[in-house]
Amino acid sequence: MAAHLLLLLYQHHPIITIFLVLIPASASYGKDDNKDYRDCEKHFNCGVLLNLSYPFWGGDRPEVCGHKGFKLKCEEGQLPIIPSGTLEFRLFRLDQSSRLMTLQLVNSLDYICPSQTLPNSSTERDIHVFGYDLNLKNLNLLYNCTVPSSTLVQNRISSSYSYCSEYSGRSFYGSDDILGSISGLDRTQCSIWFKIPIPVESFRRLTGDGPDLEQVLRQEFNVSYRYDEGPSICDGCQLSQNLKDRRRITAIGVASGSAGILIICIILYSRRKASSISPLVFLKKKHNQDLEDLIRNHVPLPLKRYSFSDVKKMTNFFKDKLGQGGYGTVYKGRLTDGHLVAVKVLVASEGNGEEYLNEVASISRTSHVNIVTLLGFCFELDKRILVFDFMPNGSLEKFINHENAFQASQELGWEKLYQIVIGVARGLEYLHRGCNTRIVHFDIKPHNILLDADFCPKISDFGLAKSCPRKESNVSLMEARGTIGYIAPEVFSRNFGRASYKSDVYSYGMMVLEMVGGKKNHEAEISSGSEKYFPQWIYNHLEVDDDESGINGVLPTSEQADSVRKIIIVGLWCIQTNPADRPSMSKVLEMLEGPIGALKIPPRPFLSSPPRLILYSTTTSLT
Repeated sequence: MAAHLLLLLYQHHPIITIFLVLIPASASYGKDDNKDYRDCEKHFNCGVLLNLSYPFWGGDRPEVCGHKGFKLKCEEGQLPIIPSGTLEFRLFRLDQSSRLMTLQLVNSLDYICPSQTLPNSSTERDIHVFGYDLNLKNLNLLYNCTVPSSTLVQNRISSSYSYCSEYSGRSFYGSDDILGSISGLDRTQCSIWFKIPIPVESFRRLTGDGPDLEQVLRQEFNVSYRYDEGPSICDGCQLSQNLKDRRRITAIGVASGSAGILIICIILYSRRKASSISPLVFLKKKHNQDLEDLIRNHVPLPLKRYSFSDVKKMTNFFKDKLGQGGYGTVYKGRLTDGHLVAVKVLVASEGNGEEYLNEVASISRTSHVNIVTLLGFCFELDKRILVFDFMPNGSLEKFINHENAFQASQELGWEKLYQIVIGVARGLEYLHRGCNTRIVHFDIKPHNILLDADFCPKISDFGLAKSCPRKESNVSLMEARGTIGYIAPEVFSRNFGRASYKSDVYSYGMMVLEMVGGKKNHEAEISSGSEKYFPQWIYNHLEVDDDESGINGVLPTSEQADSVRKIIIVGLWCIQTNPADRPSMSKVLEMLEGPIGALKIPPRPFLSSPPRLILYSTTTSLT
């Protein structure tokens, strides 16, 4: 084909043909005359991360091919390690198009109670190539300090760690802004001083005890990275200026020659085949190419892309079906290393696939213990498939969908239910505040809360999710979305305001009230009498102080009664009709973790029960 096109071109434009033939030859000469150039233009693998490129280097890739601050320690089958100053971080995820990394501190326990053999000098993380956002803050760990403890306590710096007996009375922690406000405090007063980035939300969990510190330091966090935009391949190569100039000329020639060949081939080929090409086929190819571009630009490189053949093997040809719903079917699978997975096969839709890729991109950019982990995806022709971690305990729905409200408490226990309520709140707070962009889920319900082997809740199913810049609160919706019984009023009617992250707060409130049994009892009353608006019904029962059974027998007669009552009050605040009256998820956590005496019963609801419309709803399970 290429020879035929060149022959046709030579018959009409011999000079142009010779020019186009010579340019690739000169380009080849310019690239092949230096081994460093050939080595550096190749992508490389490091452990389980594939197709890495500049500024990263390490393993088999020489230093001349990367940036000084981006060396990786590579070990087969393991996550790469990226040193930063005197600390080391495990590289969990890497999105080179957005220049974002997910990191985790290596050997975190070593920094909680460091060895006495460490040198008597301050140790600080080198952050010259990393950028923090508003969700990260430096945690300073100070050891063997001579500064009086009273000075630190007066300035809101923690008391000594009870976990480290060898540093008793001489170990403290505090944030940068607090430490910076203390006059006269410098590193010479502490023989060991670590500065480690942690999420802002984690500061309130610190109590000074070792286990709390270890859990915080083990937490993953996201950072951006930056590097000099100057010449990259020649850094440290000891190349002559002549070779640099020749590469620059060669690059221009290659680009011009390739563009010329492409344009001429398109013109000649289109003239000969125009009558036989179907416009629909052309548009479909262009559309598929557009979607491939979306994958390259918005889906992180470390996220595994499976072929449909891979999916058939991991599911044993879709043998073990876990569940089915309006969006598709979920199958149990197993990866080649034995890891159990849930494979969600989405049904073919009239959509263009962009919503599916938006879901892939949204979940893959999250990293939180209460968000389901997306391991990979398959996007092949009309196949739309997601691969998640398998959750052995299934969804929350099967534990609370009982006519007897106490049956759920007997299976999970009230303390476990309370921890699930807290966990979901933390996951939503992360989506609303902790990500690089604000993500609104729009379908929070028991069916979409999965439970792992330890009953740790994971928010799943981001099919209806919408993302927006962190600074914006409102979200544009073309149609109502969600599941009947959990949809906020403003989602189905603009009369109540605009849809926002507060819509998730409403759904969360309805869900936690259902968890303690109120909604099921309310539905039982509806079946035997006139319909009442659920919030008003539950408010009436909560207000009766002399009712020993609480909400129709929901409250247990035990020390956990305060926790359950706290959940109910918080749930009522979350389902306020006016979005402005609902608390943020950060405030929800503060209320749930605070004393019961600090909570006030919210105002009575004034909205009548919303009409029972059939709305866009997700029902697929990942269990």
